[in-house]
Amino acid sequence: MHNLQEENKLVVKKFNREFIENKNDSIYGELVSTEFHDGSSGGAGPDPYFFFTKIFRPAFPDAKVIIHDQVAEGDKVVTRKSYEGTHKGEFMGIPATGKVISFEVIEIIILRDGKYISHWAVADTLGLLKQLNATS
Repeated sequence: MHNLQEENKLVVKKFNREFIENKNDSIYGELVSTEFHDGSSGGAGPDPYFFFTKIFRPAFPDAKVIIHDQVAEGDKVVTRKSYEGTHKGEFMGIPATGKVISFEVIEIIILRDGKYISHWAVADTLGLLKQLNATS
């Protein structure tokens, strides 16, 4: 039997695998609370559903998520992961380059009753932009 921390880590893995990587939009409501808020952008940025379905997926349609580390304590899960994919659509004003990219993200998720309730993330956006703008 899993304890709460192990169950929460499994929810985060499922979100990354099913929603982000496998593009299973129907799982979003199962894993994200209606009370969800994203602390990364102070609540001003796009919600994760919009970001992944309208911005990230069109730019990196073959994106894979590689989870390197997860640590859980109480209702929090910290995950260090990488995204890998091919830049096949416009992203942050940069037209498709066809380049294969990889960038890291560290995120903190708070879960309640098996659902995301809060999210904070730090992404290596500069590293990603350097890869997209690099000449090769």
